[in-house]
Amino acid sequence: MRGPAVFVPIFVAALAVWPSAAPAPAGDAAIVHVLNRLGYGPRPADVERVRRLGIEAYIEEQLHPERIADDAMQARLDGMTTLTLSTGELLERYQQPNVEARRARQQAAANSSPGAAPERPMRDPDMAPPNLPLIELSEQKLLRAIYSDRQLEQVLTDFWFNHFNVDARKGPARMMLTEYEREAIRPHVLGRFRDLLGATAKSPAMLFYLDNWMSAGDEASRTQREQRTQRPQRAQRPQRQPPGPQRALPPPPPAAAPPANAMRRGLNENYARELMELHTLGVDGGYTQKDVTEVARAFTGWTIRNPRVRGEFMFEPRLHDDREKTVLGHKIHGGGMKDGEQVLDILAAHPSTARFISTKLARRFVSDTPPAALVDRLAARFAATRGDLREVMRTLLASPEFLAPDSISAKTKTPFEFVASAVRATDLSLTDARPLVRSMQELGMPLYQCQPPTGYKDTADAWVNTGALVARMNFAQTITSASPFGGRSARDRSTFETPTNARTSSAKLPERRTTTFDPLIGLEVSETTRSTIARATTPQQSLALTLGSPEFQKR
Repeated sequence: MRGPAVFVPIFVAALAVWPSAAPAPAGDAAIVHVLNRLGYGPRPADVERVRRLGIEAYIEEQLHPERIADDAMQARLDGMTTLTLSTGELLERYQQPNVEARRARQQAAANSSPGAAPERPMRDPDMAPPNLPLIELSEQKLLRAIYSDRQLEQVLTDFWFNHFNVDARKGPARMMLTEYEREAIRPHVLGRFRDLLGATAKSPAMLFYLDNWMSAGDEASRTQREQRTQRPQRAQRPQRQPPGPQRALPPPPPAAAPPANAMRRGLNENYARELMELHTLGVDGGYTQKDVTEVARAFTGWTIRNPRVRGEFMFEPRLHDDREKTVLGHKIHGGGMKDGEQVLDILAAHPSTARFISTKLARRFVSDTPPAALVDRLAARFAATRGDLREVMRTLLASPEFLAPDSISAKTKTPFEFVASAVRATDLSLTDARPLVRSMQELGMPLYQCQPPTGYKDTADAWVNTGALVARMNFAQTITSASPFGGRSARDRSTFETPTNARTSSAKLPERRTTTFDPLIGLEVSETTRSTIARATTPQQSLALTLGSPEFQKR
């Protein structure tokens, strides 16, 4: 039996010429478009629900997630104990025990007899796995995208985390991400941009990722160096050996963690540069290298209390540069922590920030090349409401460009969007999301592990290639069997055949013997896709080909 991968060359060619423009949406097509843009695609019952509610009412509902009961979603997360812990608790339970165990192994190796074969390290079965917080954080992200009724909130949480990206692989950052997303990102996605910007600026995850926790003003750095060089060195006393046969002394207690400022080497401009280039103004936002240096000086002293033990934000006045600064023409007078706050006020209110944020939102929700008129209106609304993100989103979703023919199927799904939409379309009930976490790695988008601060791209050029389509087809083939995911479909897959209630660009599709939900509902299906799916030899293969089709890769 031929697997879905046999048809990949056909779908690659089809995807390359698949049009981004389509007739103006009406009926189910418009509903599916809204479900694909405000969320992660339709589930079997979603189209009928929005049809009864109306598109405008559904959009308004999604703009107020706090009004949407989501108890069933919370029940899926109740067993994930790490999601409610603070960074300090995560460090204590999942990092420190492993650090101490590693030190013990190193000490044991140092005390072993010369020439003796090193003992194979044995992991304490009672020790908490250090990667559990990241695994559960990744699971909850997928589960929320798939099952939450607050779909727009999940899309915006992903959007803003990607905008303020932090890579979990840098030091203790993986223990900081749970609190970062929970406290700094999620609560502010439909609030004021200034509040979101300030929350990320004070997050230990961001301070560690972009090295601002190590930044110190020139005077503070010089004082630290002088104190270290002037500190009297205590003479080392020789250890007295006990009488009798020589025996190994017990290992010394672990050394105390160095103070938070022990590794500082003066001013660090990493955060200042990314704050302006990626978080606010944009690369063409009108700032200079002098502005970068001045912003970096303003944020000296914004640091972390014991980053590998407690992981809490703190302002350390002794590290701050209190001299006057000038940022984008604004004088900032030495006021301690208020210097950084004033910089955030300036950047959040800047016209370049309004345009940069509006462009990114329009790119995410409308097209890879958003219309300039739409960006202008969004930027004006951003400025008029002082960065009220709910109002900016309302303007975007009510715009004629959002439902314009050119925006239909104009976006290519990222691997995360593809996985979430595939599980939603098949109505798979998961009991374990970890296989999906592994699938994200195989699809080239490991969750919370994007190294550059730019975050993952959401434009087609980053995700459309033959290798990516093969990987997606393999995932589609796997998910149709359901068993590797520990779940089951809410419908009988044996009844699935070729899609019938999708709009076709040529001949009408064959009638189906049963009535079930089609992943391609409301979409314009090409003759190539129709004929390719019709060649499937089993219902499972038909479903896999449907999920792997060019039309399903679009949103």
